[in-house]
Formats: sequence, structure tokens, C-alpha cells
Amino acid sequence: MIGTLRELVQRRDLLFTLTWREVQIKYKQSVMGFLWAVLMPGLIVGAGILVRYAFAMLRGTPLAVDDIVTVAVKSVPWAFFVSGLRFATNSLIANADLVTKVYMPREIFPVASILSQFVDFLVAAVLLVVFLAILHVGAGWALLWVPVLIGILVLQVTGMGLALAAGSLFFRDVKYIVEVGLTFAIFFTPVFYDVTLFPRWSTLLLLNPVAPVLEGLSAAVLLHRSPDPAWTAYSAAWALVGCAVSLAFFKRLEPYFAEKI
Repeated sequence: MIGTLRELVQRRDLLFTLTWREVQIKYKQSVMGFLWAVLMPGLIVGAGILVRYAFAMLRGTPLAVDDIVTVAVKSVPWAFFVSGLRFATNSLIANADLVTKVYMPREIFPVASILSQFVDFLVAAVLLVVFLAILHVGAGWALLWVPVLIGILVLQVTGMGLALAAGSLFFRDVKYIVEVGLTFAIFFTPVFYDVTLFPRWSTLLLLNPVAPVLEGLSAAVLLHRSPDPAWTAYSAAWALVGCAVSLAFFKRLEPYFAEKI
């Protein structure tokens, strides 16, 4: 894993070029341009607000500003998670000519796809900060946890993306399974709700390694407190082990990429 990181650093210019190419291809001849970067998070936020409003109606209470904030804070990273996995899964197939004809570390393709989606995330994050400022959400030292939690999420997406990218070459229906899985994953991930809403199931929900990240972001931004250290460590462990295992899986299959693509 260290060797792969060293090779990616050595080829950072190529990584930057491929990442920027992914961004350009996505927005080429696009009328909305970078507004597409906020479309998916915006749709998720809108759906989440409707869900929160339904919960509020059931409780007989008005929809609180905190409900809107927590949905917004969780929706932007969740949108990155979803788009990062989708693009990473198809990255090797989409770059078939380069994979078969040019030597370079093959893991650079899913990583570049994920980084291109991270550019979208940064655009959406800037607008999220403006939105939070409009709602007069204060700042505190707990915000220092935000880059840590985002880093964990990026590692999780990278680990899963490497495995799915390699697997999709051998089983082309992997991308369809990913689409179906991501469609229903939002119901088992605390994006529209908080785990505290289901105290009997909170531990089970937090076993989803993405859940502690989203809950930690909500705690740091909205409640101005540190995320739960045990669950954060659990999520980070998943990210690191997942990256190591997925990279080993990727390298094991890499010699067969050319004949399978």
C-alpha cells in the first residue's frame, strides 16, 4: 500500500491531468456547468427536508431549523459518496484504451474518478457554507473535526471504488448491482434522520461505516461538539483496512485486466 501511494505521488501530474480531464468531460457542452455539482445534493436535501417535515407532523411539532441543517450537512458528503462509487466502478471500462495500451498504475483511474467527484463536493460544500451562514449556524473548535471526517469518507470511497472497479471488469453486472445498492443504501444510512431517532436500532445503524462519519459531521457543525471517538475510530479502521484489502484485490487482478476489458 505504501508503494502504491509513493507511485501515485510520483505520478501526481498524471493523476491531476486525468482528474481534470474527467471534470472537463463531465461538463463539456453542459448548459448548467458546475451547477450540476449542486443538483444531486440539492435534490437529496429537498427529499430529506420532506422526510423531516413528515416526522415533525407525526410528532405534532413544527419543522425546526436544526432539522434542515442536519439534513443539508449530511446530504452533501452522501452525494459525494454515491457519485464517487458510481464513477469509480466504471472508470477502468471507460478508459479501456489507456488501460490496455499505456503503462501506468491502473489504480490511478478509479482514484482520478473519485477526485473529480471531490471537485463537485468542494463546489457544493462552498454553497453549503453560505447556506449555513444564512441560517446563522455558528462556528466552534469542533469544526476542526470536519476535514478529518471527510478524509475518512474519501478513504472509504477509495477502498470500495478500487474493489468495484476491478470487479466490474470481470462481472459487467457489478455496476448495476452498485446502482441498486446505492439507491436503497440511503434508507440504512442516517442521511434523512439521526440514529437517535431509533434508539433501539442505533448501534445497528452505526455499524454502517459511513454512518459515524455523517453523524460526526452533524455533531461538529450543528451541535459544536466532537464526534463519538469510538465510532469515529471504527469508521477510520474500516476505511484503512478497506483500502489495504481492496488494493491487494486490485493488484491481484491487475495482470488480467487487458484480456477482460
